[in-house]
Amino acid sequence: MPMPATYRQATAEWRAFLADARDEMALVSDNSTYTAVQGVLRAFRRRLTPQQAVDFAGVLPSVLRALFVAEWQLAPPADPRTRADWTAEARALRPHHNLTPENCVAATAIALRKAVQARDLDRVIARLPPFAAEFWATPGIDPATLGPRIV
Repeated sequence: MPMPATYRQATAEWRAFLADARDEMALVSDNSTYTAVQGVLRAFRRRLTPQQAVDFAGVLPSVLRALFVAEWQLAPPADPRTRADWTAEARALRPHHNLTPENCVAATAIALRKAVQARDLDRVIARLPPFAAEFWATPGIDPATLGPRIV
């Protein structure tokens, strides 16, 4: 079997995702974008069982997958709550160095949908708790503008 493309193209995929997230959040640095994305991923992961988290990670590009599982402390899933709660959690990561904007969840969803095949992401989201569809929704965004730039 050939090496999966996500390992062969890991840097290109990561840079494209990070640029999309940075642009959507109107941030000026990769460092602040990284913190925002890490906070969003952790807020989502906290609400999943380990199996659900592993299933979700399986559709992520390799660097995002590593970021999603890094420093993971297994615990029972948190309540789904609301976008405002997810945003507050993302913004609470490294609070003295966090420039995460209010649109961090939506911006990360857009960037993610530009990094993965919609059918793969939607397939795994359909198997997750109902809040996952809202978490990764991109209302008002033309689906034709989404989809992986690196294939």
